[in-house]
Amino acid sequence: MRSILLHARRDDRFEGRLQVALDLARQLDAHLTCLQVVSFDVAVPGDLYGTVISEMIPVIRDAALEFRAEVEGRLAKEDVRWTWADEFGVEESYLLDYAALSDLVVVSASPPELGAGPSPLVGGLAIHGRAPLLVVPSAQSGLSLGGAALVAWNNSAESSRALKAAVPLLARASSVSLAIVAEDKAESEHDIPPLRGVEYLARHGIEAEIVELAQSSEGVAATLEEAAKARGATYLVMGAYGHSRLRQLLFGGVTRRLLTEPTLPLLLAH
Repeated sequence: MRSILLHARRDDRFEGRLQVALDLARQLDAHLTCLQVVSFDVAVPGDLYGTVISEMIPVIRDAALEFRAEVEGRLAKEDVRWTWADEFGVEESYLLDYAALSDLVVVSASPPELGAGPSPLVGGLAIHGRAPLLVVPSAQSGLSLGGAALVAWNNSAESSRALKAAVPLLARASSVSLAIVAEDKAESEHDIPPLRGVEYLARHGIEAEIVELAQSSEGVAATLEEAAKARGATYLVMGAYGHSRLRQLLFGGVTRRLLTEPTLPLLLAH
């Protein structure tokens, strides 16, 4: 991974994802691109003629310039290669554009502005993006790739893609475990045995073990988090949205549960 894209926006989670992105850039000898997307799409009740909005535009622009100057001053003192990009428009759209030529996108697991559940931005990037996501928990302050790693394996194409995307990180891990959670479901003719995942990693010089986990009463997501904690894993690799997003929205799902309030960084690929 030589090209890392960071979601740059002034919010209470930016510091955490910035530090994680810097740690990754150093350990992977990667270039860091900070993308700030400024939106002027502001709705003001009662502002029929757009007077208030027109007055807010320069304020929003100045705030973005101030944030850029502040972060660039800090980046100038870091030992990483970086660039800053400003765009004006829809945030998800530009993040998807830049992700097309990025090896990894670093975002936060920010809750949506309304309602409960994972961020719609993260969900959209996970489904439609052309690069894996590293979702940073709110309390995260950095990331070392030298610790243990846990890979959630459910015999799906999504988990295979996540495994492939994570190879540059897994190659630096002290140990790698492919975790299988026992679920009551019918086998599919397209199931990919975990042994093939272990063999794939071995061809990249990565030794991995297969770990079978009994599902706890709290579900698959909680089982994976408990297993990661027990093994001292510094991050979790998993396929994102193996079922449709609508089904997960209505009935819940492992991806939705983990993205709502992750306890460790999640590397996702769909």
